Amino acid sequence: METAGGRSASLKDHVLRSIEESIAVKELLKSQTDNIARATEIIVRCIRNGGKILLFGNGGSAADAQHIAAEFMGRYLLERPPIPAIALTVNTSSLTAIANDIGFESIFDRQINALCTSKDIVIGISTSGNSRNVLQGIEAARVKGATTIGLTGGSGGKLVHSVDIAIVVPSQLTSRIQESHILIGHIFSELAEREISRAPFEVGETSRKGSQ
Repeated sequence: METAGGRSASLKDHVLRSIEESIAVKELLKSQTDNIARATEIIVRCIRNGGKILLFGNGGSAADAQHIAAEFMGRYLLERPPIPAIALTVNTSSLTAIANDIGFESIFDRQINALCTSKDIVIGISTSGNSRNVLQGIEAARVKGATTIGLTGGSGGKLVHSVDIAIVVPSQLTSRIQESHILIGHIFSELAEREISRAPFEVGETSRKGSQ
């Protein structure tokens, strides 16, 4: 029979294992440094040229799209003008109308066709890289002439071959992939606002974000 102490020790072991797994995936993510830096350069160029950032995904990836858009629109570390970014997952009336009248696979490409221009950056997020509506949204963006970035994981799925820049988290676990997608989004936010603000990079600087 398992004792309370044994149960507590087991829970602590699981917590430690989860933290170690997350750290291990982020160590492997260093292989994507060049792609993350290149994506950031393109985002900065887009903003300076008067473009905007459009993001989308399903489920947890929808939440990630909204989180990253909020970092751009608000602030990350620095006081600076807002960076135009829209998560295409927040208008429930549009989402449900498109899904009901046209089909769930069209919830993103329909909005891209309405909102996207060739000056914009479109970021599609899919842990598998095979979400049909994400792929259709990316294809619509390419037709519009926008630059496309994919955040994915594992083998990268079809998304790797559909975007201009693919950032693939080297893990098969959805949870670990999503944790790394937020890290990538935070890197985009920090580097973009520093470049736009011409702020110096300070090693070890702590966040000045307000409480959330």
